Amino acid sequence: MLVLLPPSEGKAAGGSGAPLEPKTLSLPGLAPARAAVLEELVELCAADEVKAREVLGLSEGLRGEVAKNAELRSAPARPAGETYTGVLYDALGLAALPAAARSLAEDALLVFSGLWGAVRITDRIPSYRCSMGVRLPGLGALGAYWRGPLAEVLPEAAGEGLVLDLRSSAYASAWKPKGEVAGRTATVRVLHAQVVDGVEKRSVVSHFNKATKGRLVRDLLLSGSVPGAPGELVAALRDLGYVVEAEPPAKPGKAWSLDVVVTRIH
Repeated sequence: MLVLLPPSEGKAAGGSGAPLEPKTLSLPGLAPARAAVLEELVELCAADEVKAREVLGLSEGLRGEVAKNAELRSAPARPAGETYTGVLYDALGLAALPAAARSLAEDALLVFSGLWGAVRITDRIPSYRCSMGVRLPGLGALGAYWRGPLAEVLPEAAGEGLVLDLRSSAYASAWKPKGEVAGRTATVRVLHAQVVDGVEKRSVVSHFNKATKGRLVRDLLLSGSVPGAPGELVAALRDLGYVVEAEPPAKPGKAWSLDVVVTRIH
């Protein structure tokens, strides 16, 4: 099972660990592309704070993120599972997982990134600011830039089991499973169901969408369940108490679409 996650805008400070060692990152086939993005990002942020803030879409209050990016090569690094914070990662609660669930998480979770392409939660990275929606002056839009490198590397990383895609749209644009891999991929949408004047109405949630996805992954990890295909995932989630509506693809080689329906958002 491979679980595709978005990163978080907020990140924990690097602490006092050793700096980044690019050669130690997983998915080594992404190394040349990572080096190119890192070089341009560092140079941009070191040379012109105003332009860097414009390119990165940062407000005046976030100008410190530019200085932090300029020092990425020497900044302290920590495991990506500790670096990424925010609603999804709070709900996922990696630090509190028991050993067996933690081991499964290290094998299954893959976090997408505008800077790194994709990393495992054990990869040591510094805190940074560079979303997939950024357009760097030299490399262009990062979503498009990463499509080639990720298409070369991720089919092998996907193995032969389920691909559970929980990414937001910006990160999903960087790699779309195709062919046989797409056929064993499931995407998840979280819907909030509530009764209004006797009629059930559903809406797509945002903030709580992230929390639900984090809890969903956590529950799968704690259960020890490793579904091998989308249909098995539907059964596993229902066994865990989730209300899941599944839409198998009309044609082979297309991803499944799953709706997880919640009546409370928290």
